[in-house]
Amino acid sequence: MHKFKIIISSILLLTIVFYITPCTFAISDSYIWSTIDLTVPTISQSNQDDNKLSLESGSAILIEQSTGQVLYSYNAHEQLRPASVTKVMSLLLIMEQIDSGKLSLDDQISCSEHAASMGGSQIWLDQTETLSVSDMLKAICVVSANDCVVAMAEHIAGSEEAYVEMMNKKAKELGMNDTCFKNCHGIDEDGHVTSSYDISLMSRELLQKHPKIKDYTTIWMDSLRDGKSELVNTNKLIRNYKGATGLKTGSTSLALFNLSASATRDNLSLIAVIMKAPTSAKRFSEAEKLLNYGFNNFSFKQFAKKGDKLKSVNVNKGVNKSVDAVFEDDCGVLVEKGNDKNISQEVVLNDNISAPIVKGQKLGEVKYCANDKILFVSNIIAKDNVDKLNILTMCKYVYNSWFTLLRIV
Repeated sequence: MHKFKIIISSILLLTIVFYITPCTFAISDSYIWSTIDLTVPTISQSNQDDNKLSLESGSAILIEQSTGQVLYSYNAHEQLRPASVTKVMSLLLIMEQIDSGKLSLDDQISCSEHAASMGGSQIWLDQTETLSVSDMLKAICVVSANDCVVAMAEHIAGSEEAYVEMMNKKAKELGMNDTCFKNCHGIDEDGHVTSSYDISLMSRELLQKHPKIKDYTTIWMDSLRDGKSELVNTNKLIRNYKGATGLKTGSTSLALFNLSASATRDNLSLIAVIMKAPTSAKRFSEAEKLLNYGFNNFSFKQFAKKGDKLKSVNVNKGVNKSVDAVFEDDCGVLVEKGNDKNISQEVVLNDNISAPIVKGQKLGEVKYCANDKILFVSNIIAKDNVDKLNILTMCKYVYNSWFTLLRIV
């Protein structure tokens, strides 16, 4: 019995030495390469800048929201007056403040003399009243309230001028090279211009990064001030178009009629932008035409969602023997219906890693390719931390193991 205990203790001691002593030989990284044929359609580029839909508006674009891929465009980079579609950028900055914790939906916002003096669409804010951020958002999204957006701008930046600087800075970050903002509401002003392409960029950023905005942009009818102020959405698609999620209308005598329209059906989210439509009815009908074109001709194939497990990966010298390798982002590709081609899925993964491992650490990647062209890449990351074994953890392990063996013996 005594000899048996000595043997067991020796084995456990050697285990400690093995784990804490550097190896005298190199272990090469092991990679897994796998290719899976996925018979799904890909996107052609024949539908851009040819106005095959015979649109009467001055400029238009259709993009897929998750990828940003352009599905249809016509005069998409022509600089035009955005009118109240300007407020998409204003809403984006407000939502960034909310989602970063700098602003709460319950915060009360006061109205300055400048905000109260705004013309155009408004809810007639009074300098003596305050509204919550949530009510301000409702008024901006549903009835395009100029007074509310200025009040929010002043609350966030101190002045409308400072807020406009923030808007232009954000526009530059998003690559909105056709854009120059002069105000936060969209009332006509010389030099206040953008393009349908740039509107699609900021609309995508708002919807993709801050989906809670749809709680407001999908409201058809509501009220404020205990029912005293009735609100009806200026975006008629919210009521009449299946899957509509927003987003913003705009019109002035110089800009004519503009619209950024968004909709989702069967896991496919689209953004259609119409600028300089001759009539209000035409902007809605042509936005519908763009959206219908998108839903009829394209689909989105999702292969994995953010956080989905790809496999478990072995971990050398860790307190855990393995860690789950998961997708860092949603993983999918936009495809064109009726144009079937093979898309290959290529997984490159380090299958033999050493502790310590940090949660979110890149372990590999997945690529989706067609015709030697990379369509989409997603990182594969570690789901959890894995600490490295050290003398303390190993001694604890040996002690527990030795104690367990003694009890068995």
